[in-house]
Amino acid sequence: MKAARYYDRGDIRIENIDAPTVEPGTVGIDVAFCGICGTDLHEYLDGPIFVPPAGHPHPISGESAPVTLGHEMSGVVYEVGEGITDIAVGDHVVVEPYIIGDDVDSSENNNAYHLSPDMNFIGLAGRGGGLAEKIAVKRRWVHVIGNKIPLDEAALIEPLSVGYHAYKRSDGKAGDFALITGAGPIGLLTAAVLQAQGITVAISEPSELRRQKALETGVATHVFDPRESDVVAQVNGLTDGRGADIAFECTSVQPALDTLFAAVKPTGVIVVVSIWGHPGQLDMQQLVLKEIDLRGTIGYVNSHPAAIALVQEGKVNLKPFITAKIGLDDLIDKGFDTLINRNETAVKILVDPRV
Repeated sequence: MKAARYYDRGDIRIENIDAPTVEPGTVGIDVAFCGICGTDLHEYLDGPIFVPPAGHPHPISGESAPVTLGHEMSGVVYEVGEGITDIAVGDHVVVEPYIIGDDVDSSENNNAYHLSPDMNFIGLAGRGGGLAEKIAVKRRWVHVIGNKIPLDEAALIEPLSVGYHAYKRSDGKAGDFALITGAGPIGLLTAAVLQAQGITVAISEPSELRRQKALETGVATHVFDPRESDVVAQVNGLTDGRGADIAFECTSVQPALDTLFAAVKPTGVIVVVSIWGHPGQLDMQQLVLKEIDLRGTIGYVNSHPAAIALVQEGKVNLKPFITAKIGLDDLIDKGFDTLINRNETAVKILVDPRV
């Protein structure tokens, strides 16, 4: 089968590899679509970060580069391993792509399994990936979505779960005012979650296409171009001078983080959602004098069921965020290159690994 294999920074190859073996306790999935994530781009430009370098196997997966990429996937079950009785061939599913030690309690009773030692992700640290025709995944990490959610839209449930976990980390509530920097896929999907919770959303984003996407999808009430507008003044004007209650950094760009420090109210919460491939700086004076609560967030924990429910119930529409579909052979030229060098022209690019 064809697969996108990560060797090192700037070195991803489309190769033919063996299809996975569906072992007891695992589910074989024909991948329908896989999204290109910002994390994949960071690995390509700045990595290896999550990918274990060649010769340095991950302590849980036992794998190192080259590994198959892709962790935002949807698909159809083609085989069920021994011992599994609650999933059937033909089921439509998505994957919660964790690599977590077998000794970790990953049940719904543990809201910290994603912070366990050596945690990593399928499609980054081994165990296959969604940028391949097939994958075999442990039952725990497979979520049945039913047949009402189209499989292309279902590929966005993984990043939607990132947004849902970020929302939970913020302690946001209906009636709050939220400011998001960055209207890429994670920024827009975080906004979709917030809007579904009755939170007023403003987004700061220099790309006209992405600002327009935020407005036309209804996930943001206000959008600002930070090159032409004083975002802090705009937020203050919309909140009677109070400032944003909660804020989300979704760019890994220093000026965006600085804007959030200035725009949140005293005791406001800033959640850093993006993966930074370089050190950032903090305005420690504002952190102290405004008693700002700065929080990190990574991935998701017990978030997929709630994210799936938002889509099933019609509270979030994922279709408008898909701006292109490509085949695996076009991954670099039409996928990575677009998102790295012309990211103002796209939101979410999906890959069909069968093409």
